Amino acid sequence: MVRQDHPSQKIVSRPQLSVLSRLSMDFQHSQRTRELLARLDGFIEREVAPVEEPYHRELLALADPWVELPVIADLKAKARAEGLWNLFLPDAEEGAGLSNVEYAPLAERMGRSLLAAEICNCNAPDSGNMEVLWHFGSDEQKRRWLRPLLDGEIRSAFCMTEPDVASSDATNMHATARLEGEEVVLNGRKWWSSGAGHPRCEVMIFMALTDPEADRYHQHSMVLVPRQTPGVKVERMLTTMGFVHAPGGHGEVSFTDVRLPRSAIIGGPGQAFAIAQARLGPGRIHHCMRLIGVAELALEKRCKRVKSRVAFGKPVAEQTVTLERIAEARIMIEQSRLLTLKAAYMMDKVGNKVARAEIAMIKVAAPNMLCKIVDWAIQAHGAGGVSDDFGLAKAYAGARTLRLADGPDEVHRNQIGRIELKKYN
Repeated sequence: MVRQDHPSQKIVSRPQLSVLSRLSMDFQHSQRTRELLARLDGFIEREVAPVEEPYHRELLALADPWVELPVIADLKAKARAEGLWNLFLPDAEEGAGLSNVEYAPLAERMGRSLLAAEICNCNAPDSGNMEVLWHFGSDEQKRRWLRPLLDGEIRSAFCMTEPDVASSDATNMHATARLEGEEVVLNGRKWWSSGAGHPRCEVMIFMALTDPEADRYHQHSMVLVPRQTPGVKVERMLTTMGFVHAPGGHGEVSFTDVRLPRSAIIGGPGQAFAIAQARLGPGRIHHCMRLIGVAELALEKRCKRVKSRVAFGKPVAEQTVTLERIAEARIMIEQSRLLTLKAAYMMDKVGNKVARAEIAMIKVAAPNMLCKIVDWAIQAHGAGGVSDDFGLAKAYAGARTLRLADGPDEVHRNQIGRIELKKYN
């Protein structure tokens, strides 16, 4: 018999083979990655881990925690002496010269520590801001700002989100960067400006509307704003589910008639969206691999906890629900790691634009994975899980925040859906 389709059914051709199907992926660590990973692991265990808990207890016991304790400078000097410095930067002279795939395992290892990324000068938002300047900065901008950031002499902030509009759509921005002759004048209020509270924050990247008549992707500019410029004011530091995240933190910052030379604009007027896309791709890889490191640590803490506790006559580790959740956590971690490495590989081989679906997928998958795994770890620790004693409550706050940062889940899911549907055009 010959099958006949109903007249109302349309024959849809199979989508073209994806770029991925034409690539041969290899996630094996390079020799350079293996060497750096061994060195980083030893450094963290030897130098960072012993001081981490005492550092945070001392910092949060201060009336003013927005300071940098001397131990940080000491550890940074040691990290730089051991070649564990600017590992994120794909510049062999200024950084480690690694691809995204090569850097990913190092980011994961640093994610297990609250201090390691900062100690190695690989922490957000500085790493992203340095990449912006490395790619798009003028010679003068690089001399004035990139050089001291690379050397760890100063810190920076990134000011994009606004309190009065839905900032998930960046075209909603009310803040302005208006051109007046050879000057640019800034006005507006930003919040969740990461890095704004650090005592060594010397420069902020301010994203704002410059030309409302241009097409939507060329209306905005990014401007380098010296922290001490008249009209710049950190109004307050924000808490994340009660945590202050000192001494970097997230601030609400006002900009009132801030006047700067036109040369403070990065890449020229109207280039903010292009710069943001270049910045956010690698940044999301870094975030997601660090989250996988946090997830591994949370699972480790959970396993140790359930093996040491007895409830209802038998070890908690032998309870069926415990075994199921441990198994599910392992599956989720491996899935997220492989998806993140796939995105990193595609970024390296075919570029951020072609890999945009994979980048969006990891930004949804990794924070949601971590939220669930940390939640299960909190449950296994009972009341202790929501205290400061095990670091799980703070990890949950960070994971939940990252479902909003760099674009909320909904935005990324919409993008993924649109890309998927285009295959059937």
